[in-house]
Amino acid sequence: MQEKTKFTLGGIAVTIVFLLFNSLYILPQTKQAIVLQFGEPVRLIKDAGLKIKIPFIQNVIFYDNRLLNLDPPAQEIVLNDKKRLDVDSFTRFRIVEPLKFYQTVRTEEQARSKLKEIVNSSVRKILGRTTLQDLLSEKRTQIMADISQAVKTDAEQIGVNVADVRIRRADLPIEVMQAINARMKTERERDAKEFRAQGQETAQQIRATAEKEKTIIIAEANKQSEILRGEGEKEAIRIWNQAANRDPQFFAFYRSLEAYKKALKAENTSMVLSPDAEFFRYFHRMPRTN
Repeated sequence: MQEKTKFTLGGIAVTIVFLLFNSLYILPQTKQAIVLQFGEPVRLIKDAGLKIKIPFIQNVIFYDNRLLNLDPPAQEIVLNDKKRLDVDSFTRFRIVEPLKFYQTVRTEEQARSKLKEIVNSSVRKILGRTTLQDLLSEKRTQIMADISQAVKTDAEQIGVNVADVRIRRADLPIEVMQAINARMKTERERDAKEFRAQGQETAQQIRATAEKEKTIIIAEANKQSEILRGEGEKEAIRIWNQAANRDPQFFAFYRSLEAYKKALKAENTSMVLSPDAEFFRYFHRMPRTN
């Protein structure tokens, strides 16, 4: 009888411990909880600590109450001026209405999927009304504010508060960048050809001008040299005439010596002349003068 009583008491104790184990739960500081009874929410708990629920009838789901990050993949956006951009954005959000959150999306995974659709839709809608020039100007701040406001409004429907939406980068698609690089390369090559052609044309003009100036300078120099030569010869003739008039016999003798020098200068020269020829008159004895 005593053993049966001990067994019964032991079973009761185990049952009590089991019930207590399934009745108590701890809510951390970083979490918030909803108590469900037969799948329906009956209580929202945000204060951390040890909590009690009805075992087997109630269960608890936990949601993070911290600031969470959403980093969706980059998407291609067509701007208002038909420019295409690969836009990479990120979002920070917090679950502020757990009941609405549970009723609309249930889990954080589904919430992230829904929020990604909201962010992508808002980014596409706002940037679709924007030009690339506006996105690169001071209007960028207002554009980002419009995107954040649009996302916040839609995110409230699932019990989420969006703290911030930012565009991390906005790049041209790879094929567009390749096309732009190819076009820039073609333009630079065309510019280089034009500059090279202009340089060759300028060089040709410089050479032609230099050649023309060279010809003019040489012609002017030849002209001046001929003038000076003519003046010199004129002056020489005048001097010779004066000298000849002073001593005609000496002048004739000097002219004959010059003729001898020129005639006998070449090697192997043969001359057949009579000894009495006028050319050799100064080879004879000079007549004495009184």
